[in-house]
Amino acid sequence: MNRRVARIKAVQSLYQIEMTDVHPEDAIQTVLEKGEETSAFLSALVNGTLEHQDEIDELLKGALKNWTLSRISRVDRAILRMAVYEMKWQEDIPINVSINEAIDIAKGFTGEEEAGRFVNGVLSTVANRL
Repeated sequence: MNRRVARIKAVQSLYQIEMTDVHPEDAIQTVLEKGEETSAFLSALVNGTLEHQDEIDELLKGALKNWTLSRISRVDRAILRMAVYEMKWQEDIPINVSINEAIDIAKGFTGEEEAGRFVNGVLSTVANRL
């Protein structure tokens, strides 16, 4: 599985965890295709995001203008959390790659350019503070 697919599956897993409080490994298994094996990158994104969620949320809160974290859709929140995890703790990945991937994933999930602009604005603010 390539990294784009792993990121999409990580967002799906994080969304499922937030909605149902399912165990992370069960959420990952749910998003895999029949016979598909999980990747280390997918597991790192899901587990790392959950492990650092409090710190990630503080970074996001500091980047939001006239918004609260709870007001953001669950899908966008999952995308933002995963991207911030990747930006801060996946040091082998350039920050601009993490941001661009998150923008594309947001547009893919919502079908709207506005979602991409919102994600870009929040993540660019976070990046400037890292």
